[in-house]
Amino acid sequence: MNCYDLAIVNGNIYVEGEFIRGNLYIDNGIIKNLSKDIFLSKDIYDAKGNYVLPGFIDPHVHFQLRVGNEVSADDFYNGSIVAAYGGITTFIDFLDPVKNIEELEKAFVDRKRKAKVSVVDYGFHSTIANFQDNEELFIEEIKKRGIKFFTTYSSSNRKTGLRTIGNLLKISKRMKVILISHSENEELIREGKFPVRSHEENRPTLCETTEVLTLAEMTKNMDGYMYIVHLSSGESLSRIMDLYKSLINKNLFIESCPQYFYLSKDNYLLKDGFLYTLTPPLRSLEEIDELRKNIDHVSVIGTDHCPFKSNEKAKETLDLIPMGIGGIEYSFNLLYTMFGDKIIDKFTKNPAKIHGLYPKKGTLLPGSDADVVIFDPLDRHKIKYSHSNCDYNLYEGLDVKGKVITTISRGRFIIKDGKLVGNEKGNYVGRELKL
Repeated sequence: MNCYDLAIVNGNIYVEGEFIRGNLYIDNGIIKNLSKDIFLSKDIYDAKGNYVLPGFIDPHVHFQLRVGNEVSADDFYNGSIVAAYGGITTFIDFLDPVKNIEELEKAFVDRKRKAKVSVVDYGFHSTIANFQDNEELFIEEIKKRGIKFFTTYSSSNRKTGLRTIGNLLKISKRMKVILISHSENEELIREGKFPVRSHEENRPTLCETTEVLTLAEMTKNMDGYMYIVHLSSGESLSRIMDLYKSLINKNLFIESCPQYFYLSKDNYLLKDGFLYTLTPPLRSLEEIDELRKNIDHVSVIGTDHCPFKSNEKAKETLDLIPMGIGGIEYSFNLLYTMFGDKIIDKFTKNPAKIHGLYPKKGTLLPGSDADVVIFDPLDRHKIKYSHSNCDYNLYEGLDVKGKVITTISRGRFIIKDGKLVGNEKGNYVGRELKL
């Protein structure tokens, strides 16, 4: 008779969109069995009727990121712990931008060296900046990673032109690589010594909308794969749906972030409005409402987690402020409070499929990695603090529904009943696109 390493018993197990009351069995870091029967196990964890969910995936983080003279507050070790408190068992960070193939390997080695201290699994997206090389050879080199590009930031030599984007799109489906776009129309952006209160008007919704519509049209015309990161405005999403709804979740994938559902541009008028600065900026209450109404058309929730300490952000003009905020610990909690069970796939199966991690990640089917979250859907509490190295939490004081109780990565307890218990290191995970 088999003796499993771990049994998670008495749980409501989420399997491919449905909840099944039963037990989950893990061996050698892999899910081996789902059953209502009791089998011999070395260790037993009682889920007590709570949700048993696939480990969450955050495909958009920036740990230990240098911006000018500042470095984001959470390094890969602490950042991965903060992630685990939020139920995230896999995150995808970004390599430093490269201009050619020769720079790629160095960028990968440097970033992987920093990330090896992570306590959960991790991967990387490649990033190009003013790319000047053979697109097809480059894609061949990064088969197991996506390609991020910027449609702005000429001032720091990071912008990728439409011709290069088009060339990449033409070959993306054939070579099974997804393009990842930071989408802002540079011609509509104002940069310089502006006060914090002008941040949103300097990078207006029109700046985002015009660019994502251009990229959607190119994606349709060239039959490629495009993933729009951190979509900030309900107006942008509505326009995509008006014109390109048939592309969504087939060729075109939309990621948004918790901040764009909860925080507004009104925060820039506060005394500490500098703490809320990020790119793209926060939007109007009307645009937030539009985004909430269209949540079903958002493919993935990432976080763009990139907080800086308050003294680093407390500057008078936007050109001196490192852009970015935190939120990885409470991302699922915040979206679950607003949308309930419908949000689960946007943290699990969807990012796993889109970013080439499925079926090893994003599901609890036998054969997948034993990445598991025990979540109490009935809990009600007020957000009090964060485990981040950042010295403030923009979501402090919010009432939320549900609570991550336990986080398991490949069969190892990282967070158990609300306490950090695991310090073993996570694995680098390669990816293979199967869209």
